Amino acid sequence: MNTHASSVILQRQYKDLLKNPVDGFFAGIDEQNMYKWDVVLMGPNNTIYEGGMFKGVITFPYDYPNHPPKFQFTSPIYHPNIYKDGLVCISILHPPGEDEYGYEDSAERWRPIHNVQSIILSIISLLSDPNTDSPANIEASKLWKNNKKEYKTKVKKCVRLSHEN
Repeated sequence: MNTHASSVILQRQYKDLLKNPVDGFFAGIDEQNMYKWDVVLMGPNNTIYEGGMFKGVITFPYDYPNHPPKFQFTSPIYHPNIYKDGLVCISILHPPGEDEYGYEDSAERWRPIHNVQSIILSIISLLSDPNTDSPANIEASKLWKNNKKEYKTKVKKCVRLSHEN
């Protein structure tokens, strides 16, 4: 797929997102670069992330939608499936095909039918229900399993910090 075609797809998905917004998600784009979106994800209601305003960036490859974008929080966020640098580790954002480690089924990984809405809904779901069997942040995963009180304290600090950014 050429870059013009993927740019058209991204423009269409952005317009669709404006018409049918995902609650608690906002995106801003630079018309000159459709491949990088600045975003804000509000902490989902009824979770320990509630009240947070987490900034991030979605970076799309030039062959989108054949390959997944990267979603990286730029606000500090503490979660078992988010690397310390903010990069989100979730099956839907893993390259298509078979998992070389045999952990994920290919149906769980990226497929061109996914779009920005499905990515965002998956990340919101992940905040509510982390996958501690495949952690990106091992410390957060251990706290989630063994010391929820300390885990919640660390998350609440991130929620407070998200208002200062």
